[in-house]
Order: sequence, then structure tokens, then C-alpha cells
Amino acid sequence: MKKHFLIIFVLFCHALHAQVRQTIDFNANWKFYLGNDSNAINPTYNDAKWRTLSLPHDWSIESNFIKDAPATNQGGSLPGGIGWYRKTFIIASSAKNKIVSIEFDGVYKNSEVWINGKYLGKRPYGYINFSYDLTSHLFFDKQNVIAVKVDNSQQPDSRWYSGSGIYRDVKLVMVKKWITKPADFFIYTEKTDNGDFKIIAESWQHSNSKVLSVDVYLYDYNGKKIGRMDNVVLNKNNYFKSTFTISKPSFWSPLNPYLYKAVFKVFASEYLVDQYETTFGIRSIHFDAQKGFFLNNQPLKIKGVCMHHDLGALGAAFNKAAAKRQLQILKDMGCNAIRFSHNPPASAMLDLCDEMGFLVMDEAFDMWRKKKNKFDYHLQFDEWAEKDLQAMVLRARNHPSVFMWSIGNEIREQFDSSGTTLTKKLVDIVKQLDPTRPVTAALTETMPEKNFITKANALDVLGFNYKYYDYPELPKRFPNQKFIATETASALSTRGVYQFPSDSNRIWPPDYKGQDTFVGNKDFTASSYDNTFAYWGGTHEKTWLAVKKYPHMAGIFVWSGFDFLGEPVPYPKFPARSSYYGIVDLAGFKKDVYYMYQSEWTTKAVLHIFPHWNWTAGEMVDVWAYYNNADAVELFLNDKSLGTRTKTDTSLHVMWRVPFAPGTLKAISKKNGKIVLVKEIKTAGKPFKIELTADRKIIKADAKDLSFITARVLDKDGNLVPDANNHITFSITGNVTIAGTDNGYQADSVSLNSNKRQAWKGMAMAIIKSAVKKGNSTLTATSPGLLSGTIALMTTE
Repeated sequence: MKKHFLIIFVLFCHALHAQVRQTIDFNANWKFYLGNDSNAINPTYNDAKWRTLSLPHDWSIESNFIKDAPATNQGGSLPGGIGWYRKTFIIASSAKNKIVSIEFDGVYKNSEVWINGKYLGKRPYGYINFSYDLTSHLFFDKQNVIAVKVDNSQQPDSRWYSGSGIYRDVKLVMVKKWITKPADFFIYTEKTDNGDFKIIAESWQHSNSKVLSVDVYLYDYNGKKIGRMDNVVLNKNNYFKSTFTISKPSFWSPLNPYLYKAVFKVFASEYLVDQYETTFGIRSIHFDAQKGFFLNNQPLKIKGVCMHHDLGALGAAFNKAAAKRQLQILKDMGCNAIRFSHNPPASAMLDLCDEMGFLVMDEAFDMWRKKKNKFDYHLQFDEWAEKDLQAMVLRARNHPSVFMWSIGNEIREQFDSSGTTLTKKLVDIVKQLDPTRPVTAALTETMPEKNFITKANALDVLGFNYKYYDYPELPKRFPNQKFIATETASALSTRGVYQFPSDSNRIWPPDYKGQDTFVGNKDFTASSYDNTFAYWGGTHEKTWLAVKKYPHMAGIFVWSGFDFLGEPVPYPKFPARSSYYGIVDLAGFKKDVYYMYQSEWTTKAVLHIFPHWNWTAGEMVDVWAYYNNADAVELFLNDKSLGTRTKTDTSLHVMWRVPFAPGTLKAISKKNGKIVLVKEIKTAGKPFKIELTADRKIIKADAKDLSFITARVLDKDGNLVPDANNHITFSITGNVTIAGTDNGYQADSVSLNSNKRQAWKGMAMAIIKSAVKKGNSTLTATSPGLLSGTIALMTTE
């Protein structure tokens, strides 16, 4: 503990002499207690028996799944409760002339914060960033204690899994003088009449200092200075605005996510008193009522997915490596946009979207005054909505990835006149802080006379969820309006499950009345053929084809990119505890429909055939193929042709109905008679061994980085055994830990923190987390009767 204090002391001393603004990672070495003890606010409280951990942290995911959890299986069948966090630190006396604040990127939920026993405040909303000024309450050269109470005990409060705890980053910020706040620095671009671009910088002053001036330095992606806005003097309202013209910029886009950097330097009487840096992008966006969306004056169909905030087996605790893996999987599919539903994402997630090239719809709320759950945000809306909406916009408006704001999802005030008043108010709040981006809301009512939110005439773009059959009618019903499909599909599937016939739709549940009693399959699965969907939705193919067909539909956000914890439609009962909507399962394994989108959303050659080829002799099996860059696909069974199939205008797959015989199923796609791709599936034998593969074998020794290890159960010839359900135990040596395991099965009731996992359809996954020390490690996967699998990993500085 003394060593820990010394390290912080030295870092703070270095920070004080190094920069006028210093941002310090404050995630390490917190104490945690699951339970309620109000005495924990006292600086002298003895927390020696509390658990030591690093943030971000989600205590709910550490539990076993619980049949009768108060959150219900809609909330992931995991507990909420009350938890306390404490952190002890020392600041040098040389910081007495500094302003010191603590910044929380997100705490779920009802957080209350104390410093040295002094109450700082409460923030109910679990998805928003907030900060507190610590300066007047600090001791110098002595111990300081931050205490945080997190109360997620009132359940149910969410329609999906929320997690519990300080689940996003915490930072300590020290500045020489509180002249400005980072959220007050705004930089954006506008196209000039002659085709150049103006870079526009704005800021507000918060101190009462006399004459201040601001220099803004501009740098390209490689760090080369490209310009400077000199000696901009703040006006009498403590505000400045300056411009710099650039003639041949590098434009930000999903294909070229080019980032510039701006450095704001604030001076008082020629002395540097504050400095702030931010990246930004140069890009133009506009929507057209007839032609859809344009980025940098080029038409672009938005090919997006909706994403909740959990990271599978890691729960809600944000981790950059896990988030980057999710985004890369989506990027490889051709996805160019994400709607973070139905709440603002982590700041670091927005950074990744900037860097990797994703358009982002940043969404504020899932409800306003009218509730969807007993203890949800409707209880705080009147008091906190304006503050929370402001915080969302101020935090994200410098991110080029954010191309539009959403003020709500399926808001129930659509259906009465209060929706009109509230819409105008919320849009006005957004526009005061950012007039450069359009504002939308995700609506369900497509008849204008019934939709009181559209009657406000305040939204720049009308977003509609589902009802793809209404897309051709929207321009008639809402003349001169712009449209986007904010949520589509709600198609259901479990990876590796196939039910015949595949060419008949299954509507699960069939209607509103049946959703609480729906039974479905006894093993709580849904078929991976794209033919099963909730009564309000449609198949992936039908909904994408509808958006693709109509130019006035700017794009699509599929529900959802990944399976997520909670909301296990169609199953109303435990053990179903995570969703079936994803194009990718909870473990990050691709479902078959992933390749439909890849064949439509990318130019890379795609040929994917399914299902597996282990069936009963003579059984009629429906074989599907997704493909592109080809005229047709020919299917062979044991080298005998079963015919050639070609897609039509109304279908994005081809199908053969084949009597099963063991052997090799082979598909060949051709264009102009030439072979494009060949894919084979072989009948697998009995489980023989475990194969381990890693997405990354070398990870950083920072106690945060991750390697995702896939375990595949193979036969003696190396074929995946598609029905293997062997119990696998993962063990690790070296300076790493097992952070979690998964298999993608939505009704697996084993804790995701366990190192034991039953294979699902021949596959499982282990997540390996680095430590602070570099070195070598080995992961071993064992199962009775199988040859073990091993893989070597390395952690480096």
C-alpha cells in the first residue's frame, strides 16, 4: 500500500511540472464491497477486507445466472444490488494552485460520490458521463479517500442487461486554472462556396480572469502542423470563434477514417494557463428526401447495425480490446454505421469508431416520462433529461463518426400531444449545442395523424423501426421528409441450429398476446435459417431488400449486430437469458446470416454454404448458399452435381433440397463460366481433439489487453464436429488470467466467469486477460476422452 501511494505521489509531481492540463488514468487499485455500508463515506473507515480491483468493473456479470432474479431474464437473469467503491491516493502540496476534478464516463446507476467525507453529488442515469471538482476538499501530502456508492437495487429497471458498477473509465484531471472545460471546445467544418473547407473552432471561458486569448494549432494525421489560428481574444461574453481555410483536405469516411488534431492553448497575460487537444475529421453530410444520404457529396447507403453496450462474457465493463474485436468483425461484414441503442456509449467506443471508420447514431433515451419498466429512467426524466442530453452532445460533438443524434427510441409519447411539446424541447437542447448535425428519433407509428412526435416538425430526419412494408408509402404520408430505417429485422437464430423446412416462416412469438406464454423449441433455440422473426419484425433478407430498393430510405440499422445479454425473445422464461437477434452470437462467432450481409455489403468474393453435413441417412436437408461476384452456384454431393441455382430479385440466397448421404458437399460459384470460389463441407466423425486458435497471440502487458481463444472440437481428420457438446476445462499458466468463457448458446446457465464451458455445436471460447508483467503463458483446454489443445501466448510492453 505504501508503494502504491508513492507511485501516485511521484506521478502527480511529474504531472504538475510537465503540463498545464494533465489527465491521469484513475482506474487502478480501487477497493470494492458488494453490499451497503453507509459508514464507508468516512475517510478513516477500515476497508482492508474489501476486494481490490481495477476499473472498469461490472459486479453483476460475476454472478451465476439466477432463475428468479428481480431483473428477470429480460435483464439477463443476473443480480443488481448496491455496491461501494473506495480509492485512497495522495497529491503533492505543489498541486495547491491546481484545479483537480474526477471524471466518470459512466456508472450504473444512481451513483453518489464523497471525497474525504464531503458529499459531491448524485447522478441517476447509468449511461452518462459526469465530473466533480475535488479541489476545495483535498488534503495535500496526505491521504485522500474517494467513496462511491452505486445503487442498482430497484428491479426491473431495464429492458436488457445493464450491468452494475463503475463500468466505464475514471480519470483524474488537474489544470492550472479552470479557464475552460473540455466539453466547451468545439471544432467542426463547413464547405465554402469555392469548394474549400473551413475549420471552425469555438470555446467558452469559465473563469473571471482578465483578457484571455486562444491559439489553435492544427495538425494532420502524421503530426505535421498545417495551420494556426492566432491570438483569438474572447469577447465580452467569454466566447470565441475562429476559422481556418484548408483547400485540399483529406476527408474522413468509413473507407478512409482520416483524423486531424487540434490543440487549443489558452493564455492569460501571455502566460499559458490551459491546453486541450482533440482529434477531428473533415467531412460533409446531408440527407435528401428523394435520394437518401450523402457523405462528402457522394451517395452512401447506410449499412448499419444496432448495438447494446455489453461485451458478452465481460458484461458491461468496457474493454477497448473487446470493443475493437466487435467492431472489426462488423467492419469485415461491410457494416459502415452503428446505432448505439438506446443510450450513449463509452467515450472510448466513440474514439474507436472515429479511428476505424463507423458512422454513429448517438442515442439519448429509451423512454421519456412514460415508463417501460417500473424503475426505469421515467423516474428521473423531468429532473435530469436536459442535463443528460447536454452531457451527451458536449462529450461527442467533436467526434467525426457521430453523424446524427437520436433523442429517443420507441417513445410512448408518440401517441399523445405531450410528445409534440417534449420533442421540440429536446431538439432545441441539442441544436443549441450542435447545429451541425441532424436530429432524429426512432419511431414506430408510420401514420402521421397518430404520431405526435412527427407533428412537432422538429426532427431533421424521420427514423422508423420495422414496418418495412410501409417504406414505399412514407414519402406520400410525410411529404418532403427524409427517412432512415432506425431498427429492422428482429430476426431470431441460434448458431448451428437448423430446422426444416427452411422455406416457411416462423413468427416467434406470433403476436403480442402470446409472447408471455410462447414455448418454441424445448432446448430454447431458434433455427439459423433466415426464416424466424418476432411478430413485429421480418427476415434479414426482406428488410434489407426493402431498404436497398427505395432510394429515399437513407439506410438501415439491423437489430442487432451482436447477441446481447438480456431480452431473450422469443423465450419468456429462464434459462433463456440472452438475445437471439444478433448477426453474430454472444461469443463473437458468426452466424450464417453474417455472410448474407457480407455478400451484399462488400465487394470481396463470398461463398457460404450451410448447414453442416451430419444428418440421418435419407433425411431431406435444405442446403442454402450466400454468394456474390458470381452468376450462379453449382452444388455437388460426393462429386455428383445437384444442379445450378441463381438468385432472383426477391431472394439473396439459393437453395437445394438434398437427401442426406455422408461424404462431401461442395459448392462452386462461377462468373462467365469461370470459377470464383469453391467451398466444401465434409461429414464429421466422432470428437477426437480440441483445437485452439487465438485472434491475437501477443498482447500488451497493461492488465487490460485481451486475447480471444476459440476452442473447436474436431474429428481425427480435422473436421469440426457440428453436434459436439463436450465439457471443456480451460487452465492457464503465466502472467495472464482467464477473464471469462462463452459458447454463444443463449440458454447456457453456467456463469460466464467460469473456466469451464460446454461446447456448443462444436465450439467454445476463452478470454485471456493480460497482467502488468510481460512474459509467456500457455492456455490448455481439456475434456475427458479428447486430445487436449494448447496455445502459447506472449505479453509484451
